[in-house]
Amino acid sequence: MAVNTILIDFSVDPSQVKSEGQLSQLSADIENVLRDYLANLKLVISVPLDGGIFKLYQSEMGAVSNLRIFGNGIITINIEYYKAEKQEPLLDYEQTKEIEQKISLTVSSFRSKMFPPLKRGSTLDVYLTSSDERLLEYDIDQVVFEERTQYQKVQIVHSRSLGNMLVLDDLQNISEADLIYTETLMCRGKEDYKDKDIVILGGGDGALLYELLKEKPKNVIMLEIDDIVMKACAKHMRSICGDVLDSRSGPNYQIIVGDCMKSLDQFISEGRKFDYVFGDLTDIPISSTPSGELWDFILRILELSFKILKPDGKFMTHGNGTSCEESLKMYESQLMKLQPPVAINKTTAFVPSFLEDWVFYQINFTKKP
Repeated sequence: MAVNTILIDFSVDPSQVKSEGQLSQLSADIENVLRDYLANLKLVISVPLDGGIFKLYQSEMGAVSNLRIFGNGIITINIEYYKAEKQEPLLDYEQTKEIEQKISLTVSSFRSKMFPPLKRGSTLDVYLTSSDERLLEYDIDQVVFEERTQYQKVQIVHSRSLGNMLVLDDLQNISEADLIYTETLMCRGKEDYKDKDIVILGGGDGALLYELLKEKPKNVIMLEIDDIVMKACAKHMRSICGDVLDSRSGPNYQIIVGDCMKSLDQFISEGRKFDYVFGDLTDIPISSTPSGELWDFILRILELSFKILKPDGKFMTHGNGTSCEESLKMYESQLMKLQPPVAINKTTAFVPSFLEDWVFYQINFTKKP
């Protein structure tokens, strides 16, 4: 059940929309095409608007259609209606494509575009966004788990192509098809974790902990604030986390539930040092300057993390999508301000559930602190 919104647009030469007569003829020609597909199409209102014209129609199934012709030659048609769960669509893909093609020929359009119906208002949300805020549509067919904790909205949804996927505050985090994310974050095959002391900041899905334990480290401490995330993943995402979230400790790992900053402060006061610190927390913010609450959090995490690194240790973290060049540059500029100085290495990988290439960082001291 959802409101379906069909969007079609065209571009004609601006000389075709200069006069009132031209606008009237164009809109009449378009209306005639729509009548062949939208039964009982009735004009509700027609008004001149900013050098063009706007028309509102109603038709069967309570559909509302907007036609707007802009003074620069752009024409848009929006058809919106409510579709019940087992109800046939008002217009199927082929019919909508026919409308686009017929109108394009009728108005002598040199460009046209038809979008698949946007599904709005459904309890099953199939839309998420890319790192640079582009709209992505997923083949989500079920909400497996949903709960709002004191920290965030936690969902596990099922995708026909990705399996179960963890979504936090409407941002995709990891799916059952995303082993490449974890392996690239840890640089599997390039780093030696055997007999190493490791800290994970975040990582509540358990995937990084699960994969690191396969490398036989000396000990791994995971610091995760949201216990609900771990419980949900332990039940619904076992293919990526195994059984590591069933208990808060094992032979060579411990999970501490709470604010990671408090644990980092404690490690610093105790003089503890680690071979690897993984930052598996928030993505790099997209902003004009490295300021604000989220940037303050990221910079504080960097400061504390390097205080618990051994001289030859590494800080490993994820960044953002490769398309977010400015935010990545901003993050790297902040890294270069760290003291003692650090060296920055990067890797990238296409992450299936993100539907884009993602950047991962490996950072170490350039000289012993």
